[in-house]
Amino acid sequence: MSIYGALFAGVSGLQANSQALGIISDNIANVNTSAYKRNIAEFQTLVTGDSGPNFFSPGGVRAGNRVLMDQQGLLQGSESPTDLAVSGSGFFVVSPAPTTGSPTDKYNFTRAGSFTKDAKGNLVNAAGYYLLGWPVNANGTVNVNSSDLTALKTVNIDQLGGTAEPTTTLTLNANLQASQAISAQEATYAAGTSANNMASGNVTPDFTTSIQVFDSKGGFRTVTLSMLKSSTPNQWHAEIHVVPSSDVVTGAGLVNGQVAVGTVAFTQNGLLDTAATSPSLLDLSFLASGTAPGAGQVAWASSLGVAAQDVTVNLGSPNVSGGFTQFDSPSSLISSQVNGAIFGGLSGVTVDKQGFVTALFDNGVQRKIYQLPVATFVNPAGLQAEKGNAYSLTNESGPFNLKQAGLAGAGDVAPQSLEASTVDIAEEFTGLITTQRAYSANTRVITTADDMLNELIQSKR
Repeated sequence: MSIYGALFAGVSGLQANSQALGIISDNIANVNTSAYKRNIAEFQTLVTGDSGPNFFSPGGVRAGNRVLMDQQGLLQGSESPTDLAVSGSGFFVVSPAPTTGSPTDKYNFTRAGSFTKDAKGNLVNAAGYYLLGWPVNANGTVNVNSSDLTALKTVNIDQLGGTAEPTTTLTLNANLQASQAISAQEATYAAGTSANNMASGNVTPDFTTSIQVFDSKGGFRTVTLSMLKSSTPNQWHAEIHVVPSSDVVTGAGLVNGQVAVGTVAFTQNGLLDTAATSPSLLDLSFLASGTAPGAGQVAWASSLGVAAQDVTVNLGSPNVSGGFTQFDSPSSLISSQVNGAIFGGLSGVTVDKQGFVTALFDNGVQRKIYQLPVATFVNPAGLQAEKGNAYSLTNESGPFNLKQAGLAGAGDVAPQSLEASTVDIAEEFTGLITTQRAYSANTRVITTADDMLNELIQSKR
C-alpha cells in the first residue's frame, strides 16, 4: 500500500539525514585536527521491485559516507623541526608501538605529522603513532624496499652519541714569489737526510705553512708544508711533515716526521703544473696506529691509537687561477680549508623534502640517519579509518607502495609544516541548514501519511 510505503520512505529519510548530520558534526568537530580529511554524505535511492509504469511503490533513501582523501589541506608553517606534512599524494608509515622488525608488528598510515620526541627519543605524533623510516647505512646509502614494512625502523634521534670526523680534504691557496733568490742550502738539499732537509729544521724553507687536521678521534694533528725554491726553473722542493714528528712512524725514505716529499712545479704563466708535480704530495696516506710502515709509508704513532686516514691535498687545477701560483709578489698563504671536526654532541635534527632525517652535532657535523618513505595506494579512499586520524590497509584500497619522497608520484615531505584540516566551516553550516530542512520535511511526510491512515480508519465508522 502506497501510504505505508510513504511512511517507510519518510522513516528512511529521517535515518539518512540523521546519518548526514552525524557526518557534518564530525567534520565540524575536526576542523582543527591536523591533516583531517573531510567526509561527505552521499544519498542513494532505494527502489522496490513492485514499481512499474502504472504503479509506484516508494523505496526511500539511504546515506553513505565518502572520505575526500584526494583533497590537499593547507600547509601551515611550524617552528618545530619534527612537524611534518606530505605535500602531494601519500602517507607517512606509522605504528601504534615501537617496531621490533617482527611480522607481527602493526602498521598504519597517516598524514598527521605533529611528531615530537618521547622519553626514549622516538618520534611519536599527538595520537600516539610512532614514525617509521628506512635506516641510512654507514656509507650514506639507503636500502629501499617498496613492499617490505619490516625493513622500516622506528625513528629514534636519541640513540646517537657524539661524533668526530677525520680530515679527508685539505685545500691550500698560496703564492710563491717567482723572483725568490735560490738559497745556498739548495745545493746540498736532500729530503731523505736529516742534516740537509727542511723537516729537521736544518734547512730554512723559503715558504712554510702549518695546518691543523683532525684524526679519527677528532684530535688535532699539525701538518706542515715546507718549500724551498729549486735551481730548476719553475720548480720548488716540497716536504709535508707532521709536528711533532713523534706523532708518526715513518718507513724507509722518510725521516723527521715526513709524510711526503717531492716537487711542486709551475707553468711559465705562473700556474700550477700538475703533470710535473709529485703525486705523493697530493695524496697523503696514514696507516693505523700500531701498523709497521713499509718503504715510503707513514703510520700514526701507537700511543695515539687512531685509525688509518687518507687526506687529499688540493693545490689547485692546471691552467686555472687559484690554488698554488708562482707570481712575482711576496710568498704568502692566501687561504686554507680543511674538513673534519672535533668531537661534538647531538644538538638537533632536521628533515628535508626528500624525507632524510639528518642529525646535527654541535661541532658542525651533519649525518643522515633515516629516510622517511611515502606510502601510496591505488585507491586511498578505500583505506579503513582508525582512531587518531590514521588508516589501515583494506582490499578496497589496494596494496601499498613505499616510495622515496618526490619520486614516482609520491608527494614531497614538507618539513616544519603541518597539513590543515580540509573542512570548510561555511560549507558545513550550509549543509546543516539543508539537512535540518530535509529532516523536517520527512517528518511532515510521516505525519501526513498518519493523517491519511487515520482518515481511512475513520471512514469505516
